Amino acid sequence: MARYDNILEIEPNHTGSGLRIGIVMARFNTDVCEGLLAACTAELQRLGVSTDNMLIATVPGALEVALTLKTMAQSGKFDGLVALGAVIRGETYHFEIVSNESAAGITAVGLETDMPIANAILTTENDDQALVRMQEKGADAARVVVEMINLLKKLSK
Repeated sequence: MARYDNILEIEPNHTGSGLRIGIVMARFNTDVCEGLLAACTAELQRLGVSTDNMLIATVPGALEVALTLKTMAQSGKFDGLVALGAVIRGETYHFEIVSNESAAGITAVGLETDMPIANAILTTENDDQALVRMQEKGADAARVVVEMINLLKKLSK
């Protein structure tokens, strides 16, 4: 639906057929990460992405995600990537370091490689918040990566 007369607007496109998606999942806080992964892959399939066109790589924690994303982006094997993980506040400043640095690293990889990356690394105060958010955030990451792949393809034509 156009918002303004005489101005072209690109509509969101969530068609995933034929897209190749790489997923990097941190294993720290495994239950939450597995929930994110299940929701993400189910939504990717619902959007038309074949399981044959998905690859899942796991890493120890959120700080290792960015390097793995960069390697995947540089491989030329993927149209877009998804970062999954959970950083849950503890009693030390480590929460802030991991949250901020993982997000900055993921953003940098996307900008350096021109690769659409959906960041679904949860940063929550406690386990309960993470468990409540994992389904929606995992599915949202799938929609984001498919939409951004399609948008960037359209803009580059």
